[in-house]
Amino acid sequence: MMKNIKPKLDINNLQISIIGLGKSGYSAAKLASFFNAKVHVSDNGKSKSIKIYKKELEELGVIVEGGEYSDKIYNSQLWILSPGVILPKTIILKAKSKDILIISEIEFASWFAKFPIIGVTGSNGKTTTVNLIYTICNNQNICPKLAGNVGIPFSQIVLEDLIKNPKKRLYIVEVSSFQLERVNHFRAKISIFLNISEDHLDRHKTMKNYIKTKMELIKNARQNDYIIYNYDDEILRREIKSYKCIKIGFSFQEKIKNSLNVKNNFIWDSFDRKLIDLKKVLIPGNHNILNILAAINVALLLKIPTEEISAKLYTFKGVEHRIEYVANLKNVKYYNDSKATNIDSVIAAINSFKSPITLILGGLDKGADFKVLRKIIKKRKISIVAYGSAAERISTTLRDAANLYLTDKLKEAIEISNKVTHPGEIVLLSPGCASYDQFLNFEQRGIFFKQTVKAFATA
Repeated sequence: MMKNIKPKLDINNLQISIIGLGKSGYSAAKLASFFNAKVHVSDNGKSKSIKIYKKELEELGVIVEGGEYSDKIYNSQLWILSPGVILPKTIILKAKSKDILIISEIEFASWFAKFPIIGVTGSNGKTTTVNLIYTICNNQNICPKLAGNVGIPFSQIVLEDLIKNPKKRLYIVEVSSFQLERVNHFRAKISIFLNISEDHLDRHKTMKNYIKTKMELIKNARQNDYIIYNYDDEILRREIKSYKCIKIGFSFQEKIKNSLNVKNNFIWDSFDRKLIDLKKVLIPGNHNILNILAAINVALLLKIPTEEISAKLYTFKGVEHRIEYVANLKNVKYYNDSKATNIDSVIAAINSFKSPITLILGGLDKGADFKVLRKIIKKRKISIVAYGSAAERISTTLRDAANLYLTDKLKEAIEISNKVTHPGEIVLLSPGCASYDQFLNFEQRGIFFKQTVKAFATA
């Protein structure tokens, strides 16, 4: 019975179906092929990337089909499901009737990971936090590697290490709720929870389901493992309370005994010694202070000297597509926050600035509650350019709270923003929605925004 599969199983000649041929599916197929599994990849799309991956994988003996999920997928004992794939219930039920085990790509990769894992999840701030941890901890004694939802499949990194066989490694894995839906044995030595807020309800249907999925990160945690969590988040305090791991809370709002705390523009250690001068930090916003607190806690567990922590932190300029400075055109500053795919991220981005803002909001509607934005929009001088499939609902919800412009395409939204924004103000792409209506991912959306803005300079 495949239900009893254990990590590091000998998968030689095992029949495996990989559902979805994106980056994750491609990397999982290569990892499975490395162990001589009989791999069949199925994708119901017909994109150019599928054609490229198909050619490369077929050279490895992998069978690849595109355009549909054929009945061949049921000739397997194991399915590896790419995170972006949502299978119809009928397909899932048929697989279960055939006793096929369905797992996520990070679960599969973890079976063959020989080094400790740091898992980072949350509704907001994941990418910034994993990059902070990587920057601070990147030395010859730790040798960290980034993977997961950051855009580098965990299977890819694990396979590289199986080939190169390094003596030291630490995996820093950004983990989304999609990736946690089907984990069995995945275990992180250090698990980080940044926050829990409404997100992906189009997929998870209820907050209860969403929270339950996030908690899968620590389903296999042991007593000597660590949970680093945002103490200011009531949901996290409640959910983590029952776990017997070593728990380390961090807070922006109050002083926690034997923990880091924030006071007078400094981060202080547990002995009330100044650790970080926040005036020297290059990434804006209180939300980033929470991300910094999470990263520093990891660094201290790894015994990174405090002077090394502060030196590296002061050089960190943020990550692409997260409140990323793009250009200053005629005294109007443009910022790319394409990574903001939920409302809490939008609020965090707005709160990072004091100047009036033209906010580009929209994309693929995920069912977010745009009413939450009304309070901050009325309080601040904010105009909105709504675009994409979510535009009409944004307009209906917010048109009486702000100057609002309605359009279809992101290009048109950028052009409108360029025309209506005055010198001394900010144009902020912080969509609060998914990108898949017009772009492959948030990265492509962010790049398009930057290219369009920079074209104004030469026009």
